[in-house]
Amino acid sequence: MRAFDFATASTVSDALKLARPGSAFLAGGTTLVDLMKLDVMTPDRVIDVNALPLKGIKLRDGALHIGAMERMGDVAAHPVVTSVHPMISRALLLSASGQLRNMASIGGNLMQRTRCDYFRDVTSACNKRLPGSGCPALTGINRGHAILGTSDSCVATHASDVAVAFVALEAQVVLRSSDGDRTVPLEDFYRLPGSTPERENVLGPGELITEVVVPTLSWARHSTYLKIRDRQSYEFALTSVAAAISLKRGVVQDVRLAAGGVGTKPWRLRAVEEALKGGVAMERTFSDAVESAVDGARPLAHNAFKPSLLKRSIVRALLDAAGVR
Repeated sequence: MRAFDFATASTVSDALKLARPGSAFLAGGTTLVDLMKLDVMTPDRVIDVNALPLKGIKLRDGALHIGAMERMGDVAAHPVVTSVHPMISRALLLSASGQLRNMASIGGNLMQRTRCDYFRDVTSACNKRLPGSGCPALTGINRGHAILGTSDSCVATHASDVAVAFVALEAQVVLRSSDGDRTVPLEDFYRLPGSTPERENVLGPGELITEVVVPTLSWARHSTYLKIRDRQSYEFALTSVAAAISLKRGVVQDVRLAAGGVGTKPWRLRAVEEALKGGVAMERTFSDAVESAVDGARPLAHNAFKPSLLKRSIVRALLDAAGVR
């Protein structure tokens, strides 16, 4: 590992003052430390933010507020989360082992980097790590890569599970800088790779996630998170679906859907949502509505199975959320 300065912040203002170009915030460290060991991330200053007063899980003003320093395990087990938005709890439980969930923070999870092997191998070219060097995944080993939101510069998937649930629920993140707070929809927080895949989000220099705000939906209690992976033990998604559905006498009134494991960022499925509204909650209705989920998809040599897998996963998640056998 490269030498770096280490600093500890006890307040948000202290953390912002310590931040400088080339620095990194450290919470659970479950991503940052790994990438530092691999020489993928080489901050010259690491700022420990574990003492920051950014905790709390509460319902307030029609929304669920989750502090950025809350641990994944605590959020997953919190009775407010499990009762109001069970898809969030399920996404967190399927994300990682208990040991990792007890270390990793919500803010850090949303900021985690891709698991693309070319990104994590400093001997390989990677436009995300070294802009302009190329994307070997386009013609290389790409079974786990994205089919939606890709570009000729990058096809890496976004790794977070809970971000998919948050996007489905139209969550917002509160960002703080020396200029004050701003609130950004999480869906807009993440950037598509385009020609600048090294710019993964809209976070500015020295800016920090302080809170996640999730609007409460009374019907979101009927929700689930489905994760399809190569092994049942903790593994990143080949595809995943966050689904919440509102029914009245068996007819779909409203629905929220987002997918993971297939996009360069958590992928909201608005066209599928619109196709479902007014339909009878049954497998045939769901199967007919999911065709638009893969509009614009660009499968690669080794992941041509993903469009079909995604559509089947959406149907299965909807049947589960709706309680339809």
